[in-house]
Amino acid sequence: QVQLVESGGGLVQPGGSLRLSCAASGSMFRIYAVGWYRQAPGKQRELVAQITSGGSTNYADSVKDRFTISRDNAKNTVYLQMNSLKPEDTAVYYCNRLTSGNPWPWGQGTQVTVSS
Repeated sequence: QVQLVESGGGLVQPGGSLRLSCAASGSMFRIYAVGWYRQAPGKQRELVAQITSGGSTNYADSVKDRFTISRDNAKNTVYLQMNSLKPEDTAVYYCNRLTSGNPWPWGQGTQVTVSS
């Protein structure tokens, strides 16, 4: 069973940057498309960026041209570079596979707070 550990969040001013990491255990990680999700207080979890096993990417309109997802399969890690952060990016960020079946067990997430 894959275990996910997200890190890299924090408090940043509007316009700032953060780089999130998602480290996964298990060799199955590298064969799946993986997404970064976020959940703000009182809102549903939403998918903001995704990357296939081969490296193709896609983004939600709200983060396009500001966020960049990447992966290092040798390290079983997916990254999310977040630039030009806005207060509305404040949320807990999670990673998980993209699948029509059950997701892997969710990690604890990493809190991103954008505030002056």
